[in-house]
Amino acid sequence: MNLSGTVYRPPYEAQSFLLQVTHGCSHNKCTFCSMYPDVRFSVCPMEEIREDLEEAARICPHVKRVFLEHGDAFVLSAERLLEIAAEIHKYLPEVKTIAMYASIQNIAHKTDEELRMLKEAGIGGLDIGVESGLDEALAYMNKGHTAKEAEQQLLRLQAAGITYSFNIILGSAGADLWKENAETTAALLNKVQPSLLFTGTLHAEKGCQLHEDMKSGAFKECTIGQLLDEQELLLNLLDLNDTVYFGSHPSNLVPMQAYLPKHKKEMIRYVKETRRQLKGHLDEFPVRGSEGSILNR
Repeated sequence: MNLSGTVYRPPYEAQSFLLQVTHGCSHNKCTFCSMYPDVRFSVCPMEEIREDLEEAARICPHVKRVFLEHGDAFVLSAERLLEIAAEIHKYLPEVKTIAMYASIQNIAHKTDEELRMLKEAGIGGLDIGVESGLDEALAYMNKGHTAKEAEQQLLRLQAAGITYSFNIILGSAGADLWKENAETTAALLNKVQPSLLFTGTLHAEKGCQLHEDMKSGAFKECTIGQLLDEQELLLNLLDLNDTVYFGSHPSNLVPMQAYLPKHKKEMIRYVKETRRQLKGHLDEFPVRGSEGSILNR
């Protein structure tokens, strides 16, 4: 296989076949991200993609799901994605879903008809880093979209029938705006009604701007208590009809997987219980390990 460099995928794509179609991320400017700092964005030749699919047909012919690598493969034109999808179905005829990372900008660059065609070709399960519903947080994180733009593009995806994961970052607005972050993010989620909500908690690795801003004090990180307050408020405000909540990322203070609205009350109780257990640490800042895991909980 021609996978190159460090490969990232969502945790729920563990059983998917990973097919590289781009190198790096076309945006690669998010303040908190250190995934592809030295990777120049480029598109893989179709010949290389076909070679990988020929090999996949020999070693895993019954795969049902493919995840396209690297950072935001949905940046590719609809024409190229349709070409890749056709090759996938040719070599791996049992594939039902072709998933990938995507951004709000990627969606905006495609017409409604193109989105419908991509859906028909089996493309879905887009993993989208919306991160927040608060414009101040989105601007600081340099996401390249506003909350309103996110709403508009996600509703277009839904109209085309394309499923996606709405990814948020708890604590992304910092210590002074955690309440506003919870309120606006909940409002955006309630408007678009995603089928999957993925939560992580803000953390910074060396090599990104956020890491430097935390060290200098330019960004005021949330305390453990504030992170719990933000999560509890968010959950209280959510009015989702049928959403899987995937919050087991190691960066989270309260790791859990559940269904909304079915488990909402239990989830809030779990946050309250975690606050009670950590009552001696609420004014501390999280101490992070690998992948943002919290060590002082």
